Order: sequence, then structure tokens, then C-alpha cells
Amino acid sequence: MVVCVCNAIRESQLRDVARTGQLRCAKAAYAQLGRKPKCGQCLPFARNIISDVAATA
Repeated sequence: MVVCVCNAIRESQLRDVARTGQLRCAKAAYAQLGRKPKCGQCLPFARNIISDVAATA
């Protein structure tokens, strides 16, 4: 599933980044992928994914 259309970030990419780092926000995950949020509509979904990964770690 695509999380961020503007940056073509997939859920699997975001989950991989969240698993490997100590992320506190979606912007940090985007930075690790070499991108920045543009329109911002994806940020709530990205936060939920990061929280989900942290909860299962």
C-alpha cells in the first residue's frame, strides 16, 4: 500500500525504517528515506504505522 503519494513511499518501506531506528515522528522516518513530507495528508497514517511497529517491538 502507498502511504505517501507525493513521495511514493510504501507502507513496507516505512515499516522497515521504523523497525531499524528509534523514530519519534513521521518526519524522521521520511528523512531516513531521503524525503520530506510535502502536502502532509499522509502524516497521520505514517504516525499510526510507526506506533504500530513500536508497539509490536
